[in-house]
Amino acid sequence: MAAAGPSVFLLMVNGQVESAQFPEYDDLYCKYCFVYGQDWAPTAGLEEGISQITSKSQDVRQALVWNFPIDVTFKSTNPYGWPQIVLSVYGPDVFGNDVVRGYGAVHVPFSPGRTSVCENICFRHKRTIPMFVPESTSKLQKFTSWFMGRRPEYTDPKVVAQGEGREVTRVRSQGFVTLLFNVVTKDMRKLGYDTGPPDTQGVLGPSPPPGLPR
Repeated sequence: MAAAGPSVFLLMVNGQVESAQFPEYDDLYCKYCFVYGQDWAPTAGLEEGISQITSKSQDVRQALVWNFPIDVTFKSTNPYGWPQIVLSVYGPDVFGNDVVRGYGAVHVPFSPGRTSVCENICFRHKRTIPMFVPESTSKLQKFTSWFMGRRPEYTDPKVVAQGEGREVTRVRSQGFVTLLFNVVTKDMRKLGYDTGPPDTQGVLGPSPPPGLPR
């Protein structure tokens, strides 16, 4: 009797919120969460997290380095609603209040990828996300929010990954955040979805060169 085929596929994501560039600000921390469709469900790992506070590096880059880990696994029956990661960066203003310094979102990469120890071959996905902040609609509101330490921000950061209502929001670009993803899929090909070469569909990657231990 033939074995039944899989009814769902798995998407395994790990990596890190690596660093950020916010030239005007220091002592920032980052929150992340995932947004996905109704046919998706997490099966392992964490859907959200909050990093440590970091200060700018002392070199010319003035990078804010978190190296904050991401590790989550999803299951689904179809790719619609493919997961997105939403980032929110916060830091102190001149009065010591925590205020938002940037929002951003990006889809988890569609094709599998990881890092191979052998030959230092890198298959990781690297994404640099442009960040933005909501703006007050008038100069009076802008001054009041600055003085009171209550800058405009979203009550639910997940709205960043959705299109509805975004067209009426005034925003300003501010900073960048860099993410690293290692992505593995399982059973997508068996369900008829092709996301990359066969040797990246849920396996560890290329074989090591002859003479090296496996």
